Amino acid sequence: ALEGRTERYASEPYRRKLYIMRNRMRESLRHVEMRMNGSDNETPPICYRTEKEFLNDLYLIRDSLLSHGDQNIADGALKDLIRLAETFGFYLMRLDIRQESTRHSETISELLQQLDIDYTALDEKQRMATLAELVGRSESHNIDKMALSEQTRETMEVFEVVARMRKEISPKAFGSYVISMTHTASHVMEVMFLARLAGLAGRRNDAWFCDINIAPLFETVEDLAHIEPVMSLLLENSTYAELLNTSGNFQEVMLGYSDSCKDGGILASGWNLYQAQKKITSLADEKGIKCRLFHGRGGTVGRGGGPTHEAILSQPEGTVHGQIKFTEQGEVLSNKYSNSETATYELTMGTTGLLKASQCLIREPAPDNEHFLAVMGQLTEQGENAYRELTDRTEGFLDYFYEATPVTEIGLLNIGSRPSHRKKGDRSKGSVRAIAWVFGWAQSRHTLPAWYGIGTALNYWANLSEKNLASLQAMYKEWPFFNALLDNTQMALFKADMDIAAEYAELCLEKKSGQTIYQNIRAEHETTVSNILNVAQTEQLVGDYPELALSLNRRNPYLDPLNHIQITLLKRYRDLDLPEEEREAWLAPLLRSINAIAAGMRNTG
Repeated sequence: ALEGRTERYASEPYRRKLYIMRNRMRESLRHVEMRMNGSDNETPPICYRTEKEFLNDLYLIRDSLLSHGDQNIADGALKDLIRLAETFGFYLMRLDIRQESTRHSETISELLQQLDIDYTALDEKQRMATLAELVGRSESHNIDKMALSEQTRETMEVFEVVARMRKEISPKAFGSYVISMTHTASHVMEVMFLARLAGLAGRRNDAWFCDINIAPLFETVEDLAHIEPVMSLLLENSTYAELLNTSGNFQEVMLGYSDSCKDGGILASGWNLYQAQKKITSLADEKGIKCRLFHGRGGTVGRGGGPTHEAILSQPEGTVHGQIKFTEQGEVLSNKYSNSETATYELTMGTTGLLKASQCLIREPAPDNEHFLAVMGQLTEQGENAYRELTDRTEGFLDYFYEATPVTEIGLLNIGSRPSHRKKGDRSKGSVRAIAWVFGWAQSRHTLPAWYGIGTALNYWANLSEKNLASLQAMYKEWPFFNALLDNTQMALFKADMDIAAEYAELCLEKKSGQTIYQNIRAEHETTVSNILNVAQTEQLVGDYPELALSLNRRNPYLDPLNHIQITLLKRYRDLDLPEEEREAWLAPLLRSINAIAAGMRNTG
């Protein structure tokens, strides 16, 4: 950079150093542009290979300034640049990758066929042993990629891209590899074997290495209930333990709010999530492993949404250890972070909640109130049964969902990172994704996933004894988990409108079945409202939050007419007696009505 001008900045060492650093950064950027244009050239030595090299130069300047009393200069723009480089590196943000467990299982099955192993015939223990042995092999595996199916090659190539990007951009470019629908420990080991094939994990020169952080995602109520035996089998596997140890002895576990709520209802989801956190934290402590819980929350209450501060404080005592991770999705991003004022407020509230919830690091957490736990267990049993009675055991319920909500039309919108269903053409509850499930019910003003079953549960337990209502009121006042659950439910109930929902119910083709289901939903809504008001000891929903109530009330004069317009548009678009051209003409305004109602409700999925 100074060739032919060696005297430049001869008496200004800091400027001279910065001039050289700037040139290295320019060469790094030029190399990135060349790679984007298809060049396969190796990184030139003059480039910064990682942000660590760049940071070391910044630290050198800072330390030099501090050594001769220029702290004021070091604490100015230089410190800001150091903080930016430490936070964002050369990658801006760490990219998490997510894939469903069945995709990995199918890939492994095909791969192992080339090694003469029938993976489908193995039980869970045999799968763990086989995969552990393959991951630990020092020699390479002879896999003929050209003989594999396109889907298998695509799955493997993801890992190869990760390995290449770690080398070209930064070792910190990627966060977690999340496995959706984790049911067994072998689902994690399958990903580890795929990482082994891409050079991201295994043994090198007789030493273990692991450059991937795998986060199993437990989503359904059943999976959350089985989290302890699954994670125990995984952490007790010697190969996995070695890999975990060499990568910092750190395990991330993701918890699914959306699918567990869709599966078993809001009470079963909330309570199983609460217990799962206790179990995995206790297991990690027992194994001497650092553990971070990753909360897969959505924007709506039916997907774990709600105020961040209260959400963090409502976590079980002793499960938040100075850090917490959760997802922010959809309209939540623009609502919370679209300008610096709201973003600063949101991050400040989140950080404050984190500090409060992490007090277990400096003092013994208070034990759970055993009476509250017992009551919650009974409430969950009643609530889940009521929810499953409606969603799983009521004839015609799924027809009601598809006909009395615009969920099919939502699938035509060009939004979302995934299709509305896991399997095309499969209209089962298991196939429809949680986002579409919540989105559809919100559009038709049912908001059912956020509250159904709570009224039955509260009513059942309160009527068992005269003292039980007082117990519920004490739980609401003294237990952050129960308080946050009912407060979020109040907001969802406030957004519901059973009179408007009745008009959507008229869209059902089987009128008698549709009305029966609607009346069941309306009765549960009324039961839930009355019981929550009794427990919260307030006269109206969100009565303790007058500003929120005012905001919600102001929306209705604009929101209600939009629902009536949407119902009319749904009737016209679904009318098969109309010419195809005329039906299609109503699609664009129908889709715009979905966007408009979502904006008014401030909820999608």
